[in-house]
Amino acid sequence: MAIHFVLSPIFCNFGCYYGTIAMKYLQLSENKSRILPFYLAMEEYAARIITDDDLFFMWQVNPTVIFGRNQLIENEVNLDYCHRHGIETYRRKSGGGCVYADRSNIMFSYITRSDNVERTYSRYTGAVVAMLRSLGLNAEDNGRNDILIDGLKVSGSAFYHLPGHSIVHGTMLYDTDMEHMAKAITPSRQKLESKGVKSVPSRITTLSRHMSMSLEDFKDYARQHLCDGTVTLGEADIKEIENISLSYLTPEFIMGSNPRCNKTVSGRIEGVGELEVSMELNRNVIRDINITGDFFLLGDLDGGLLAKLRGVEYTPDAVADALHGVMCDEIIMNLKNENLIKLITK
Repeated sequence: MAIHFVLSPIFCNFGCYYGTIAMKYLQLSENKSRILPFYLAMEEYAARIITDDDLFFMWQVNPTVIFGRNQLIENEVNLDYCHRHGIETYRRKSGGGCVYADRSNIMFSYITRSDNVERTYSRYTGAVVAMLRSLGLNAEDNGRNDILIDGLKVSGSAFYHLPGHSIVHGTMLYDTDMEHMAKAITPSRQKLESKGVKSVPSRITTLSRHMSMSLEDFKDYARQHLCDGTVTLGEADIKEIENISLSYLTPEFIMGSNPRCNKTVSGRIEGVGELEVSMELNRNVIRDINITGDFFLLGDLDGGLLAKLRGVEYTPDAVADALHGVMCDEIIMNLKNENLIKLITK
């Protein structure tokens, strides 16, 4: 049974209260170490089999850098450092920024039958914050995708949609190799300055700094607090998950693609994130275009937005006309049409 704690009605930025939600813990019938794409595929598989219950599971990997669906790997990852230190690199299908994980870091996955992004996010972060507070930790969410202890980040999350389902996954830093984290990930100076910090490690903390509970004891506690039952996946399920994971291992997916651009513009938009727009212009017409960054994707970026801009004259008025009827904030979280037009044509 889940352990329920009496909490005062503390409300988060989305209007939810920090409390428990009923989840079933998703476990495998075997106990072996897997590479990161297996667990991402496990989320997808779980979304296919979920009925009425929300599902949750925890996992750990060898040193790995995971970058977002819309990020350019060369902008975010120190590939030379990763190769020299045996750090694996993989792309995920959710948006957001680049993260580092190792065996001293726990990854959380939450799968639910919902298309409401804000509700899904707030339910998940609210439940995790409540669990941390029940341990006496000064935990809160920052209203976007981070969970903080004493004002420092201990968990970052990202999400993506499958038809009729939402998936939230993220880190929970128990302890980690700070040198690898600092040197394997290369965020832009603009991104760090926007957060008022000089480096990645300066804005994060770990659970081990705030409590004496061991990593394994914390995992047991989190599972007991967050879940009230178990779903076990057998050999046939595992085979299907392994098949799904192959899609994460293709060079095309890992490296991504970009136009043969002759114009690139970039900027940081408050509440959205960093965006880099790469364009192939020919006679002042947008022949091809792509948008990369650490933003959260809610809809069809290519078919719903970028396709509208290909073949359009490269002027503010023409871009605005092309986006008429498109709600950019339904495709990229919090992105207003006027901000995108201003960025593209600056």
